[in-house]
Amino acid sequence: MIVGDVDVEVVVGAGAILGEGPVWDVRDGRLVWVDILSSRVHRTDPLSGQTESIDTPSHVGAVAPRAAGGFVAALEDGFWVIADGAPRRIATVPEAAPGLRFNDGKCDPAGRFWAGTMAYDEGEGKGALYRLDGPGRAEQVIHGVTISNGLGWSADQRTMYYIDTPRGTIDAFDFEVASGAIANRRTHVRLEAGVGGPDGMTIDVEGGIWVSLWGGAAIHRYLAGRLDRVVRLPVLKPTSCAFGGKDFDELFVTSAVKDHTADMRRADPLAGALLRLRPGIQGLPPSVVTTA
Repeated sequence: MIVGDVDVEVVVGAGAILGEGPVWDVRDGRLVWVDILSSRVHRTDPLSGQTESIDTPSHVGAVAPRAAGGFVAALEDGFWVIADGAPRRIATVPEAAPGLRFNDGKCDPAGRFWAGTMAYDEGEGKGALYRLDGPGRAEQVIHGVTISNGLGWSADQRTMYYIDTPRGTIDAFDFEVASGAIANRRTHVRLEAGVGGPDGMTIDVEGGIWVSLWGGAAIHRYLAGRLDRVVRLPVLKPTSCAFGGKDFDELFVTSAVKDHTADMRRADPLAGALLRLRPGIQGLPPSVVTTA
């Protein structure tokens, strides 16, 4: 196991309240990410740091590039298309309620968008995980979720990984790529006590799972279910991570300033920044949404 620091760059010192959901957009070589509680989607050129922002009609939990143009976004009441004409809702989540919001999401290898919900008060079991199968077709796949978080799929497309943060685990499911069906939930990794809450994740070409640790100021890499690497970060609350760049060898990390006291802000001046590091391994290219 490798434990230590790598060079970490600040791409954008955004001060995001709740930065989340980074995804590389292969269409124009930009990183797309969200600030959930500011209701904004950011598109960042990592070479210059120049960032364009798109306001959304409500809090935005996650986005993914859409093959037909623009992005699919998980907003408070369901799934929307944005940045392709006027924002428009394409699927309502029947269980949507004022006390719930989307928190994280990702596109699967077949082009379906998945996103999960949580309660603003983080009440136990109030959220769920949904799969967008097409316009008007959002199916609840997992219920009783507390803080729906990271998603990822293995390179052979046979396994889906998922995080519900308070469980302190990375769970694995058998995944059927043709239908999007999942089965046989089991614990793939149980995180050590005191390292922080498992948040967003991404997967590299060797099958390593990189997990951002909320409150832990670090990212862990797990390989074959075992802790393989610890990367220390200059932010207390990293929220998610994604590989990008021309060769997918750059790891981008979002972070948050949410719930920081004044003393915490002074001790954590980079909170809310978008960071980049080069861990010496490539990630898997992201999929784009084809079902919307």
